Amino acid sequence: MTTSFNGMNGVGGASSRTVLITGASKGLGRALALELAKRGHTVIGCSRTQDKLSSLQSELSSPENHLFLNADVKSNSSIEELARAVMEKKGVPDIIVNNAGTINRNNKIWEVPEEEFDTVIDTNVKGVANMLRHFIPLMITRKQGIIVNMSSGWGRSGAALVAPYCASKWAVEGLTRSVAKEVPDGIAVVALNPGVINTDMLASCFGNSAALYQAPEAWALKAATMILNLTAADNGASLTV
Repeated sequence: MTTSFNGMNGVGGASSRTVLITGASKGLGRALALELAKRGHTVIGCSRTQDKLSSLQSELSSPENHLFLNADVKSNSSIEELARAVMEKKGVPDIIVNNAGTINRNNKIWEVPEEEFDTVIDTNVKGVANMLRHFIPLMITRKQGIIVNMSSGWGRSGAALVAPYCASKWAVEGLTRSVAKEVPDGIAVVALNPGVINTDMLASCFGNSAALYQAPEAWALKAATMILNLTAADNGASLTV
């Protein structure tokens, strides 16, 4: 199921949610963190860049209510430690947004260095798997939870010069649909295509024309509403903001 979402109604209910966002220090993750905090929700953010995390936390409403931790999604042990720290300090998140991602430099596949290909796959695919491995059991214990795996239009189509990225996002789509069949009632795992947004990743592909597309802050207004309104009934969906 592929569904588009353009609604702006509600904030997913009156109660405050705790939302964990990977790759929260820049781009879509940062914009989403700011928007959710502005709406009164608790943000848990992780990134490999501590100074950017600290800068983000200082910009949030009631910064003391939020939690920002240095973590590398590529590392299973780092995410294992992240899960432990989150449980100790905030408990099981209501929502997890697996946003951390990277893209290869524009190149034909036979010209993409091995290390660059591995970084894309390790971040975009293994990074999501590491988060699922350590957080789904916590959600199962709680008998509820929403997991949003950030995909891409290129996870549902192909494009020249970004084959590693396309492959990784196709993998996210397949991983999401499969895991959705494994989780018990009360939990939803969905794939979300954010659309074309003016981020550093888009600029690496599109160059200056990336500026023609919407800013992360405008995207976050719609995405926050959509994510907060997800329920267990959405399990297995492929969504588009």
